[in-house]
Amino acid sequence: MNPENKILFTPESSDYPAALQRCSDNGRPLTVTAQGNLNVLDSTLLGFFCSVRSPGDTILKTYDLARALRDTDTTIIGGFQSPMEKECLDLLLRGTAPIVICPARGLNRMRTPKNWKNPLAEGRMLILSFFDGNIHRPTATIATRRNAHIAALADHILIAHAEPGGKTETLCKDALAQDKPVFVLHSPDNAHLIELGTIPISAEEVCDAILYREDINTPTIDEWKDLS
Repeated sequence: MNPENKILFTPESSDYPAALQRCSDNGRPLTVTAQGNLNVLDSTLLGFFCSVRSPGDTILKTYDLARALRDTDTTIIGGFQSPMEKECLDLLLRGTAPIVICPARGLNRMRTPKNWKNPLAEGRMLILSFFDGNIHRPTATIATRRNAHIAALADHILIAHAEPGGKTETLCKDALAQDKPVFVLHSPDNAHLIELGTIPISAEEVCDAILYREDINTPTIDEWKDLS
């Protein structure tokens, strides 16, 4: 796939990416538009989220997290829309880790930022949109839908911070209800998330944790806790 090309995939497409079967709209596979290397979807995906507002302690630890992840072979998927998500993306782009960026808009008139072009050419980036090409501006509703699709695609979820009562906390609860491993940065600011049953982890521990493999099944949330 030419990194400059934007390809539309419908559920009827013969080359519809198998990984996308994990997310759906009322049980029906999504129509998506993709630009970049589709093969990155075949790896273990780490969904990354952070609320718009983050306390100081989690900000510092999130920078450490991005530095720890950027030169691994871990594929990070996210919307990279909130301020801290954007900061992390900037750091990740300077490394070698594969990245899947999911804008809360269509791709038809979206210009590729200059600092995305090298990762696209290197084959370590995929831009993936779940929305009609005529949607040019993100809204809160679209962003929420986008984040739900990212969470469905991800094998593991990592939350730098989620505001109490906010949309990211709701996403966290939904993922936990589906028995998906959800990590949070170990911080007093994330105590409310840890109480929900997430796995607290330091930036230094993240790489070891997400490199854990099982031959058959991804560990459940309880199995992850036994390992921690």
